[in-house]
Amino acid sequence: MADPTTRYYAFKLFPPRPTFPADITAKEAEIMAEHVAYWTELLNAGTAVAFGAVADPTEVWGLAIVEAGPDTDVTALREHDPVIRRGLGARLEIYPMPNAVVRACRPTNRGRDDVDPARPAESSVTTG
Repeated sequence: MADPTTRYYAFKLFPPRPTFPADITAKEAEIMAEHVAYWTELLNAGTAVAFGAVADPTEVWGLAIVEAGPDTDVTALREHDPVIRRGLGARLEIYPMPNAVVRACRPTNRGRDDVDPARPAESSVTTG
């Protein structure tokens, strides 16, 4: 059974301009490297489920899925992201996933086409 205090969120990173990252500056590249390191730490800690750039044909943007426990301040996760903290000019929005369905665990020693049974997450809607 899923932990009823676990919530899931989608973080969407909007680039600082439509031409980004094609015209990224050295300073912006430095901030983006810190951004990737930050989300890698969150991934390794078990907070981030996945993150990366989305190759939307209209523009590139970033996505992260976060698994948050009762003590996780998702707003603080955004504010500590180097793209926000260092003023890259990007926008990072957080969307609750109230009906997220997640797998119980990562499969091990399974065939490539095997399917994991999914488990529903409890509501990700926060109350204030």
